[in-house]
Amino acid sequence: MDSDPIQTLMLIAIFALASILHGISGIGLTLIATTALASLYPLPHAIVLVIFPSLLLNAMTWLIGGGRSIWQNFIHYGRRYWLLALTSLLGSLLGAQLLLWVNSAYILLILAAVIGFYVLSTLLGKQIRLPNTKPVLIIVGLSAGIIGGATNAMSTILMMYLLSASEDKNTIAKVGNMCYFLGKVAQIIVLREPILALSSNEWQLIALLSILSLGALFIGIRLRRHVPQARFRQLILLILTVLGVRIGWQGMSALLTL
Repeated sequence: MDSDPIQTLMLIAIFALASILHGISGIGLTLIATTALASLYPLPHAIVLVIFPSLLLNAMTWLIGGGRSIWQNFIHYGRRYWLLALTSLLGSLLGAQLLLWVNSAYILLILAAVIGFYVLSTLLGKQIRLPNTKPVLIIVGLSAGIIGGATNAMSTILMMYLLSASEDKNTIAKVGNMCYFLGKVAQIIVLREPILALSSNEWQLIALLSILSLGALFIGIRLRRHVPQARFRQLILLILTVLGVRIGWQGMSALLTL
């Protein structure tokens, strides 16, 4: 990876596209980048590469804007959604641990299934909304955390609850990114050894991708008023479909060789 300029250019393109979508819709970087990278690298390594750019974008989306200061956003959403944040953090700790315990072939198949569910439900125009109750909140937080910690696909589960908990798109984006941020923190805690084992060239690449992602995020925010989200999402769904099929094939092939 350190010496392949073509692969580096592919990473730059992946993170730029995913970050622009994140700026437009509030989600996108973690799922798209992880899905694309999982077709190039082992899943645990792909997740490690995505952690820090995602952490930065999640923090920016959560804490900046919305008519409040950084501290006001932290207090406002933390106070109202602390239980969802806590359960997603706990679930993420367990999910990240699964990367070390479970054969990655099974996790790849789970990721492919989650992507398939996300794409099909979006194409059919069906938004699954869960009851806004405390037991459902706890179950969603834990399950979203486990899925997110193991596959970086937390948004596919979390959005089903947030759409029923609030009608405000700004709140949905900020609460979602608060939980995604905590999921990244959990992954850093659990995956600290593979993170510390990264080479200096890999750290330089991660720094480059983080800066690039931040710039693309602001481009996405500016494009939010001008780009039809429906068309843009169709392109992303097409990309996710291709990547999801490829990852599913990888998982099945790995299982057949066990």
